[in-house]
Amino acid sequence: MLIVFVLLLFFLLFGKIRAGNLVYKACNAWGNAWYFLIGIRHKEIYETPHDKNKQYIFVANHSSYMDIPCIVMCMHQPVRVLGKYEMVHYPIFGFIYRAAVILVDRRDAAHRAQSLRALKAAIQKGISIFIFPEGTFNTTQEPLKDFYDGAFRTAVETQTPIKPILFLDNDKRLNQRSIFSMTPGLCRCVYLDEINVEQYKTKQDIQLLKQHVHEIMDEGLRRYMTFP
Repeated sequence: MLIVFVLLLFFLLFGKIRAGNLVYKACNAWGNAWYFLIGIRHKEIYETPHDKNKQYIFVANHSSYMDIPCIVMCMHQPVRVLGKYEMVHYPIFGFIYRAAVILVDRRDAAHRAQSLRALKAAIQKGISIFIFPEGTFNTTQEPLKDFYDGAFRTAVETQTPIKPILFLDNDKRLNQRSIFSMTPGLCRCVYLDEINVEQYKTKQDIQLLKQHVHEIMDEGLRRYMTFP
């Protein structure tokens, strides 16, 4: 992470947008090295062909801090993650985090609105975005918690297709209850088929789209994992 921090200082000379893209490339290299050293194997499963040159709103389930390195491992195109504002307070990591994500403080309505504008601005610049629609870790016994509106509102208002992703093993590799729960093994990332949003155009359609994506991801998680 110290190496990425030094690289970021250099990347910033190229402007904020290009610096952000380069940070993800550097973090991908860091992720590969770190996974190798701690005995984690990253595996990507594509249920349908994925167009890396197309712009998407990526959405994924959220259950572990291991989701963070998994993002930089599975993203192979320019992307910005919607991330919690609280993370900027960590030394070194917080500086890298600020350069690579779009910050949101969900406790503040004005900050949430500002984050939505930033998401739309990224899309206008040809950059995909990545959102955990559950907002926080899922600690329930169900595959998914309820979703927030942000990803789906942005998809409808910008007419950007949604690409659901399933993180299957991250909570087994590192459970959110303890940093001492980390274990080596497999981390699978499943790319589901993209969801076209052309038929969703109004504010009322946002809830329909959100429910549709929730059902698809819930069904996908149940296919790969065992839930009651």
